[in-house]
Amino acid sequence: MSLNRLVNVLDQLDLYHNQMLDLGQAKKTSIINNDIDTLIRILNQESKLIKSIEQADEERIQASYSFLNERGIKSQLNLTVSELARLIFDIEEKQTLLDTQSRLKSTLDQLKQVNILNQQLLEQSLEFIEFSLDVMLDKPNQDITYQHPAAQSYGMRQKGLFDRRG
Repeated sequence: MSLNRLVNVLDQLDLYHNQMLDLGQAKKTSIINNDIDTLIRILNQESKLIKSIEQADEERIQASYSFLNERGIKSQLNLTVSELARLIFDIEEKQTLLDTQSRLKSTLDQLKQVNILNQQLLEQSLEFIEFSLDVMLDKPNQDITYQHPAAQSYGMRQKGLFDRRG
């Protein structure tokens, strides 16, 4: 039955996204610990997992079309799971589909939150690196103390922590 196939594919998508959630948590830890090697390994795992998710999503689309054809609907519309559930009149089958959808949605919401947090952590890390470089290279974006313009010597500038010429 195509409904069972659709539910199985949605369960598989939930499993893949839970694995992405685990990788997202591990990525958060590696960002916080500044563990670049682990971060690269996690990114490679995510890339492989994304390919599996794309394949499963294609299978979900095909299962949806099979379900529609089984119901006598000759359409190639890409309907959502909620729209497909409206075509099911058996209460148990409908509930099974909606429960599976709910689990997948919950996992996706959690994954979205983890990704937002990781993005913020990466942005903060980049801002810190940029700030550190500015301090070491003495980029004169802002003077820390006031200096009267007439007292400023034009040929001399303070050097940063490191002399740029080597």
